[in-house]
Amino acid sequence: MARIAGVDIPRNKRVEIALTYVYGIGKPTSQRLLKEAGVNFDTRVKDLTEEEVNKIREAVKGVRVEGELKKEVRLSIKRLLDIKCYRGLRHKMGLPVRGQHSKRNARTVKGPKKPIKK
Repeated sequence: MARIAGVDIPRNKRVEIALTYVYGIGKPTSQRLLKEAGVNFDTRVKDLTEEEVNKIREAVKGVRVEGELKKEVRLSIKRLLDIKCYRGLRHKMGLPVRGQHSKRNARTVKGPKKPIKK
């Protein structure tokens, strides 16, 4: 199993898809990194040589991923909470932040319905 940016990527998947298991790397970023490293998109992870894995690791070093990215996101949300802007208040209340309606939907953010006690 190849380990890239502290994450074990699945062996039987194509490299292009397996890289998306790293937080902060989506499909377009994965394709760009593989192009930089000179690795074929269709290669399976188990078929990669050690040299190709090292090239991919070097390419990933130039991108913010995993802990560093999570920390940045967390600090951005904390900044919004500290300045008490509208988006920060929505984060604090556990409601949708980006302008979605919340009268009937928004169950993903709000969680399961809570019974009204009389």
